[in-house]
Amino acid sequence: MSGDADADPDDRIARGLARGDEDSLAAAYQRWGRLVHTLAARALGDPREAEDVSQQVFVAAWRGRANFRPERGSLPAWLTGITRRKIADALTARTRRTELAATLGASLEHEDRTDDEPERVLDRLVVAEGLSRLPRVQRDVLELAYFADLTQVQIADRTGMPLGTVKSHARRGLQRMRHSLEPAGAGVGS
Repeated sequence: MSGDADADPDDRIARGLARGDEDSLAAAYQRWGRLVHTLAARALGDPREAEDVSQQVFVAAWRGRANFRPERGSLPAWLTGITRRKIADALTARTRRTELAATLGASLEHEDRTDDEPERVLDRLVVAEGLSRLPRVQRDVLELAYFADLTQVQIADRTGMPLGTVKSHARRGLQRMRHSLEPAGAGVGS
């Protein structure tokens, strides 16, 4: 790194990231993490979702570092491009969830009515609301598990997340849902 000693600090970070230096990734996060989070928060209007997007951006930057060419453009510009794609993904997922909730509501209206239907409808609405409050990654993992009927191994394969991370997101998501549903009287976890 002796040739980098005179280089601009931002350029050193960019070249280090391109070489696969983990310290450079940490420096990039420290240097441009706030920019990425601000862009995501403004576009999404949800600070928790913006945090998820910010993490996804830096994970994607690390995984895609072989495609970054410092001589072609700046690291902040590259990170901004990744951020825009991750924001678009988050908005698409949000739209899918909204459509799913609308479909669920429409299907509930057409089901055969039984005496316990009001409670069942209420339970589904409360669960859908609980899912919508989760951070994006936890919500996505639980939706893949329950709506797509995927195992945690399949979710890890589909998302590229390590299996332990999938398990952690599922556990934390279920804990958050239980915590948020208990005060609503849903009787979850009793």
